[in-house]
Amino acid sequence: MPETIKILVADDHTLMRSGLKLLLEGESDFEVVGEATTGEKAVSLCMQLQPDVVLMDIGMPEMNGLEATRLIKEENPSIHILVLTMHRSEEYFFQMLEAGASGYVLKGAETGELIHAIRAVAQGDVFLYPSMARRLVQEYLARLEVGPSSEPSLTPREREILRLIAGGYSGKEIAEKLVISPSTVHSHSTNLMAKLHLNTRHELVRYARDHGLLP
Repeated sequence: MPETIKILVADDHTLMRSGLKLLLEGESDFEVVGEATTGEKAVSLCMQLQPDVVLMDIGMPEMNGLEATRLIKEENPSIHILVLTMHRSEEYFFQMLEAGASGYVLKGAETGELIHAIRAVAQGDVFLYPSMARRLVQEYLARLEVGPSSEPSLTPREREILRLIAGGYSGKEIAEKLVISPSTVHSHSTNLMAKLHLNTRHELVRYARDHGLLP
């Protein structure tokens, strides 16, 4: 673990960023080297500042935390991503881990937990908020019961979006129908193609047809 842990805070809420900066800079081994209000800015600042740890929110404009995490880890695997979010959803939890995050902390966590989590991921360890860690164990045990499968595991939301894509809906229409942002739809589509080893929207439609997922 570095003597001074350089931290980038990525969150679109000004009060949250200000509060986190004040809290973190109270620790002698922490240095907040930058702040990002969007996922796109977080990716850019990581390339410039080379932080040790990024505190990454999920819901941000322009590019969400999921896509930003994936891009940051692709460009520089040595940067550790610690998710700090209000989302308790299993869907986001597993997607962020798959994208390369080293930890997942809820915004309702105690101050000491967050500080411990930052130090843990900076050292190369994994930190999961207790309730989220239980979900990971439950998921693992459920997979053991089912046994190995050649079919990739899709989340309920991914299946829903795949059905809508197969139904001919555009990304904007899917976003409006599910009341989510177009960037989130794009992230899900990207995840689907990566999981299914597909390259185009047409291939997604054909996969949905072949597997009985048409609406």
